[in-house]
Amino acid sequence: MTLRRGSAAVVLRLLVVLGVLAGIVLTAAGPATVTGLLPYFTIQSNLAVGLLAGYAVTRARRGRPDPPSVLKGAATLYITITGVVYHLVLANPASPFAMAQPDRSLADAVGNQFLHTVVPLLAVVDWALFDRRGRLRPRYAAWWLAFPLAYLAFALVRGAVVGSYPYPFVDAGQLGYPGVAVSASGFAVVFWLLGLVFVGVDRLLARRTRPTAPAAPAQRTAPPAPTGTAAGAGRARR
Repeated sequence: MTLRRGSAAVVLRLLVVLGVLAGIVLTAAGPATVTGLLPYFTIQSNLAVGLLAGYAVTRARRGRPDPPSVLKGAATLYITITGVVYHLVLANPASPFAMAQPDRSLADAVGNQFLHTVVPLLAVVDWALFDRRGRLRPRYAAWWLAFPLAYLAFALVRGAVVGSYPYPFVDAGQLGYPGVAVSASGFAVVFWLLGLVFVGVDRLLARRTRPTAPAAPAQRTAPPAPTGTAAGAGRARR
C-alpha cells in the first residue's frame, strides 16, 4: 500500500471508530442505557468493526500489515447485516418483523443513523478500497455464520431468563421455538449468500488490481547461412 493510500485508510478507519463512539454515546443519551444496548446485535457488530478499525490504525502506525482478511471480512459482513436487516426488515413497514419506531430525540435519532447507516457504509468502503485482495475463500462464508448463530443462542437463553427478546424474529414468546427456527434458518441462508457475495467481490477486485506480466521480448534469430556458396567455391577450384 502506497503512503497516500495508507494515510487515506487510516483516516477512514478513524472515522469508523468515531462513528461507532458517536452512535453509542448519542443512543445512550436517550432512554436506552449502555448496558441495555449491549444485548443488541447492532451494538455488538458496531463494537467489533470499531475495535478492528482501531486495531488496524495502531498496526499501521507501527508499520505492520492490516489484520487478517478473514477477520476483516467477518466484521464487515456483520456490520453489513446490521444495516441491511435494520433498513429492510426492522424499519420497513412492509416487513412481517417490522419494529415500531419510537419518537426519538434528535441525539437518539442521529445516534441510530450512525449505528445502522453511517458506520456500515464506512466499513464497507474501507473493506472495498483498502483490504488486501484475493485472500477470501468460499468456505469462509460458512465460518462467518458462527457469530450470528452464537448470538441467536445468547438471545434465546437471555430471553428465557428475562422474558424479553431484542428482535421480533428471535422472539420465542411470540413465534415459539419452531417459528424462531424457521426464521433463523432463512436469515442464515441469506447471511451465507451475503458472505459469498463478499468472497466473489474480493476475487473480482483481485483480478482487476493484479498487475499484468510484461510481454516477453521477441527472440532474435540469426539469419540463415547462405547455401551453395561454399560448395560452388570448392567446385570452382577444381
